[in-house]
Amino acid sequence: MFVRFVIDARDVDSGRRQGLFQAGEALLQSGRMNPSDMETLEELYAWFKAHLLVPTRFAVSSKPHAKAQALSWFRGTATEHVKRMRDYQLVLERYGLSVRMLRANRPGYIVFEDEHQVVAYPFADTPC
Repeated sequence: MFVRFVIDARDVDSGRRQGLFQAGEALLQSGRMNPSDMETLEELYAWFKAHLLVPTRFAVSSKPHAKAQALSWFRGTATEHVKRMRDYQLVLERYGLSVRMLRANRPGYIVFEDEHQVVAYPFADTPC
């Protein structure tokens, strides 16, 4: 099982629902957040930077300028990561963002993976 947290806004590159890190960055830059929530979001993001590798690939093609359309999913075994994404979700929802957790047994054609996540180009039946 794999899980992905999204909002309804569409990502420009993938055309799919936007993930929470992009949504959180946009909210931080909006100037709408109170200082306490800003600090919480920044602390959560710092935890992810320390405990989650930045994927090296988001495109199916290995060509240098291939369009990045693959999506990041947490493995079901990444329980601490999912818990912290739930905390991230709570902050975003306080500002009116509707967050959904998607589940998939087959996230798509995997282009990157590690212990906690996969990055996959979605199959036609993959929820995204």
